[in-house]
Amino acid sequence: MCSAHSDLTAQAKIRDAAIAHFARDGFQKTNLRAVAATAGVSAALVIHHFGSKEKLRSVCDDHVLGVLVRRAHEAGTPGLLGEFMANPEEYQLKVRYMVRAIEEDTPAAGRFVDTLVAESESILRAGIADGSVRPSSDVRALAVLTVLTSLAMLTMAPPLTRALGHDGFGPEVLRRMTLPTLELFTHGLYADDAPLKAAKAAWETTQKNTAQENRDE
Repeated sequence: MCSAHSDLTAQAKIRDAAIAHFARDGFQKTNLRAVAATAGVSAALVIHHFGSKEKLRSVCDDHVLGVLVRRAHEAGTPGLLGEFMANPEEYQLKVRYMVRAIEEDTPAAGRFVDTLVAESESILRAGIADGSVRPSSDVRALAVLTVLTSLAMLTMAPPLTRALGHDGFGPEVLRRMTLPTLELFTHGLYADDAPLKAAKAAWETTQKNTAQENRDE
């Protein structure tokens, strides 16, 4: 009879094999026999531990989401980029898994994004409170922007990676983008606040016009 430790080890091996297959082949194309072969176990054992591919995927979702959120939080940087800039190779597979979930609009995609946005907002608010982050007119929107920036970079289209002189996305592209990204987050882009003032003025004018149109109806 297998010990409890070996049983847990088998579950972890199956989970890790499934993460690799889901990230590489997609959720629809991956089958349990392939996962079992990669994990070095029988397909029956996969069913014994997880019941179905959907339940196995749910376990993988929880594991990957937990790792990504924990590492982003420990890095003290909103979104994903801080941790992956520091150590892109270590978490590349989990990033690919998350990106695949978002690309295929799986049930996990909404959970991934909602959790990352909530975590980013929490980090931003804590930074604003302790003075390490500049105040924002809309912290929630800023959290969405940081996650959007991170995801956009991690899913860079081939033409964009080629514009940097690389054939495909990888650690070198991420390293190349590190300083410009941090420069933008730290110092901003514009030399003065003229664009911000113009945008605020335009927004206020739009709001006034909309309110007037509503009163006239």
